[in-house]
Amino acid sequence: MALSVIAPRILCIGIPVRDLTFRVESVPERGSKANATHFAEICGGNALNAAIAMARLGGRVAFAGPMGDARETSSGFILERMAAEGIDIRHIVRIPDAATPVSAIIIDATGERTLTIYRDPALWTVKLSDADELLADCQAVLVESRCGTFCIDLCAEARRRGIPVIVGVDRAMALTDGLLTAASHLLFSSEQVQETAGAADDGEALKRLAGLTPAFLAATRGPRGMIWLNAAGTLEETPAFPVESVDTLGAGDVFHGAFTLRLAEGGDLRDALRFAAAAAALKCTRHGGGLAAPQRVEVEGLLRSRL
Repeated sequence: MALSVIAPRILCIGIPVRDLTFRVESVPERGSKANATHFAEICGGNALNAAIAMARLGGRVAFAGPMGDARETSSGFILERMAAEGIDIRHIVRIPDAATPVSAIIIDATGERTLTIYRDPALWTVKLSDADELLADCQAVLVESRCGTFCIDLCAEARRRGIPVIVGVDRAMALTDGLLTAASHLLFSSEQVQETAGAADDGEALKRLAGLTPAFLAATRGPRGMIWLNAAGTLEETPAFPVESVDTLGAGDVFHGAFTLRLAEGGDLRDALRFAAAAAALKCTRHGGGLAAPQRVEVEGLLRSRL
């Protein structure tokens, strides 16, 4: 699994979130109360979790997207954490009088998470930096699916330049969404791909979407691994790494980040999917959302142990 001589530069586009996490034995019933056994304040958001994962795995990561007003505390907290991870934050745009998203996340004893989040509508008015500046020396672009409204032109330009655009899908997509055709790779979860395609089966959903987009299509299924369509249109599966899961928060994002990095390094699809599966599995064995993303040596160690 050789790395390129120079670590690839990857642009992440998304909306960072300040996560307030609470561990409980079980999710409280509606209208009731529960005492948490642990509390943590961490930074999150789909693209940011992926960016942290890529930085820890050896990538050079730049981040673009909106954050709240320079006077509010949430954005300052997140930017400090991003800088500590070595992420280039020069292309983040502060939106006057807007609030950086904040989420409250409950994690039960099985590691499953339940959350609620507030995103300020003003964040979608952001204007990103010039494409030449953002895409210079860029080997891949990773995008949150909800961000298409302000980055679709940039993604289309990246594709014109031969730069892969990987979309981490975090909700069902409209069939008219421009990212369906602007992307080179679309990574869904099982629930999202079925809802997007209007199908009750992952494989059937992927095949339906293949008629709408030339992108590589795949869906994660937690401990059941990944299902995807190869170049011949045949369904294939990549198994998950069995682990004792304590926290699934951010696991899909870590998967997206690891997949993108390995692809940018020159790995083929099977290599990238297996690398991503190992990274996501390791993340699930520890608490902390994207901040629990593994280091490169850990992922390579897990891969070697399962040859």
